[in-house]
Amino acid sequence: MSVFKLAFPKINLSGVGAIEALVERLLEEHGQEKGLLICDPTLVELGFADKLMDTKLNLALFSDVRPNPDTNTVNSAFDMYSTEAAKYIIGFGGGSSIDTAKAIKILSANPGPIAAYNGVEQVKVLGAPLYAINTTAGTAAEVTSNAVITDIATHVKHVIISDKIIPEISVNDASVMLGIPASVTAATGIDALTHAVESYVSVGAHQLTDYISLESIRLIAENLPKAVDNGSDVDAREMMAYGQFVAGLSFNSAGLGMVHAMAHPAGAHKDLPHGVCNAILLPIVSEFNRPYRVEKFAKVAQALGVDTSAMSVEEASVAAIDALNALNRRVGIPSGFGELGVTTEDTLTWVDDALADPCAGGNPHPMTKEQVIELYAKSL
Repeated sequence: MSVFKLAFPKINLSGVGAIEALVERLLEEHGQEKGLLICDPTLVELGFADKLMDTKLNLALFSDVRPNPDTNTVNSAFDMYSTEAAKYIIGFGGGSSIDTAKAIKILSANPGPIAAYNGVEQVKVLGAPLYAINTTAGTAAEVTSNAVITDIATHVKHVIISDKIIPEISVNDASVMLGIPASVTAATGIDALTHAVESYVSVGAHQLTDYISLESIRLIAENLPKAVDNGSDVDAREMMAYGQFVAGLSFNSAGLGMVHAMAHPAGAHKDLPHGVCNAILLPIVSEFNRPYRVEKFAKVAQALGVDTSAMSVEEASVAAIDALNALNRRVGIPSGFGELGVTTEDTLTWVDDALADPCAGGNPHPMTKEQVIELYAKSL
């Protein structure tokens, strides 16, 4: 086996009550030092931000995070971090809030602009301590070395990958996941599934990531429909939190592929939800990749709950693609980008960005420009 790397937070706190456990640790480690809490307006409206602000922690609140966080948001958050003389950062929310917090961690010790850190291991100095509280079972931002920030000037999503932005402590507490709408639950859940499938078939996959990728696929396939149907199902929410967490461990080591590479320009140019973009593209790109990973896609089918006992390996691998499509339909994912107002002309402007995306190199087989154009056409 070739050399591989596993990188993840020093500590993970999981289960109902994990947020309170984090507060206790932060009081021990930082006392009354100022911290910056970064979240989106929804967490303020739901009262979750206030619950943290009302603890004995000394926190300033930045709550202007939006989906697909951009360079303007990062600059505003960093201005508050500097003005408040904060010593640590809490990212509270989904990928958007935690990615913004990761960007502030970078800028706390490295010169701007944040676009300078696009790519792999461009961050040179370890920044302020970062603590990540995840509220969606999808992005795994609380455990990974990735952050994605949209450049307002160029409409390019900068994919920053560095061990130096992994949170010190990650938190998965299902109590803050119960009120997530069904559509968001579905999109973030398929995002997590995409992480598991892509890392399982990627060029960087290895024995350890193979094991946890398949377990993630199994957990998500079993529990995502339950969580979509009943958002108050704590057991389903916890299993989804575990599934997305281990998927994050997997892709943090094995990498991703062309689903993410093609999804990033869609989000940057049309401001579409990242999970929805991944969900639309996952079966289409998987169908392209299947001939290069037939045995693995056969195992994906089994993890998705398909009875493959009477199938050949080839038949089972095809059944995996059918199962991915069926799960999308089951949880209400849009049928294609066309349903979201995207045109062929739009997709043609995304092709070069997709091929240049840092995730592209993990795909099990390289794509030509013509093939990317064809797959985008299928995605409409």
